[in-house]
Amino acid sequence: MAIASVAVMLLMAGCSSKKPAPVGDTNPNPNQMNENGTGAGGGSTTDDFTGGHVGGPLSDIHFGYNDYTINDQDGSVLKSNASWLQAHPQAKVQVEGYCDERGSEEYNMALGAKRAQAGKDYLATLGISDSRMSTISYGKELPVCTEHDESCWSQNRRDHFSVSKMASQ
Repeated sequence: MAIASVAVMLLMAGCSSKKPAPVGDTNPNPNQMNENGTGAGGGSTTDDFTGGHVGGPLSDIHFGYNDYTINDQDGSVLKSNASWLQAHPQAKVQVEGYCDERGSEEYNMALGAKRAQAGKDYLATLGISDSRMSTISYGKELPVCTEHDESCWSQNRRDHFSVSKMASQ
């Protein structure tokens, strides 16, 4: 509930005229890429998850500049993610929304929240229970790539799906 309140406040704040700050090297290994061109932890197929934050068995999806629309190719990625979640009912997922380095902190936090919500909503249409999902926005923090060009920025505009094991009920 608190995250939703913060997201609403950020949406109401709108864009600021503040110049974007340079992005530091916050990724422990920004050059580690998988065969899909996503960063470290962005789409492992391992079934080994044991609670807590895991790189995970689910694949990332990516967005266009200043956009939070799920495109056709990412629809198939989300269907695959939903299939895995349906096969693992003890798993829950946090949808993490990220942006590239351009734009203000406030704007990117709001856009990251919209991206995370779009991913969560899509999974819900595929039958994943809302009680198994949460969202968070990291805005432009924690980039997978730190170069200052479009090929790098496109990798950072993403939803990442962090899987954890649900507590016994």
